[in-house]
Amino acid sequence: MIYIRNDDHRPQFNLALEQYVFDNLTQFDEIFLLWINEPTIVVGKNQNTIEEINLDYVKEKNIHVVRRLSGGGAVYHDLGNLNYTIISEKGNRSTSFNFAAFTQPVIEVLKKLGVKAEFTGRNDLTIDGKKFCGNAQYMKKNRILHHGAMLFNTDLNVLGKALKVSKDKIESKGVKSVRSRVTNIKDYVKDDITIEDFKQLLLDHMIETNENLQEYKLTEEDYKKINKIMEERYATWEWNFGYSPDFNIEKSRRFYAGKVETKIHVEEGIIKKIKFYGDFFGGGEISEVEKKLIGIKYKEDEIDKALDDIDISFYFSGISKDELITSII
Repeated sequence: MIYIRNDDHRPQFNLALEQYVFDNLTQFDEIFLLWINEPTIVVGKNQNTIEEINLDYVKEKNIHVVRRLSGGGAVYHDLGNLNYTIISEKGNRSTSFNFAAFTQPVIEVLKKLGVKAEFTGRNDLTIDGKKFCGNAQYMKKNRILHHGAMLFNTDLNVLGKALKVSKDKIESKGVKSVRSRVTNIKDYVKDDITIEDFKQLLLDHMIETNENLQEYKLTEEDYKKINKIMEERYATWEWNFGYSPDFNIEKSRRFYAGKVETKIHVEEGIIKKIKFYGDFFGGGEISEVEKKLIGIKYKEDEIDKALDDIDISFYFSGISKDELITSII
């Protein structure tokens, strides 16, 4: 395992760094990163950005908006939020999205600080039933990128105003608002430690529990390539907001594994355009599923047949083909 030291607070750079090491440093079986962003909303790969943020508030507060590679829901970061990334070569389709295993180091470090944290639901870490860390994953071939966003001393008032959480998601959690279901780690730690102290404690724990953990120092060539990825993807409107064509049918279903929103344009009974949005997790490119449905009659049996040769659970983790169809027709 290698560790890459990174003190850059630009979210566009940090997400480009993740992608670069995931795609290029393949000679290492495992990679560990810690990073902190300036005020930012990071949206899931499959989300409709405009529907997840309070745009006027985000503009007023100069909050960055950046899309990540992984699925899941939108999260708010600021300088009181610590993010961690574990990249592993040990995955496959049957073991992907095993969030609990990757979150264990965080639970163990908090235990040392006298704080009991638990893994709950599909991807959350909680203290006293309140969420302080959401996790997401991206998989390509047998390589997994797992990352988590930990609320250490985040401004929760800004978080509550910047994110536009759908009513059905709040109701599914049994609470009244996003602000009421999250908490900061610092509120539970007896010692007066900073986020940098907590960052070092987590790194120290990884060093203690991984005998072969070594630091990898990024080269000038590495930085050149990371900056290129940042400029061509994470700093662009096209990636972060994207173009949404006109649709005449909209469907929305929430499953335990996440929400699926489907926007469809049908002409004379034929699907001309279709786009899936949501906070679901999955591998591969969702566009591969969408392409299968273009030109198909907007009929349940035709859609079912078109999806026959696709492993739906790979693209929509935890969601069956039958469930997906109910979000289409």
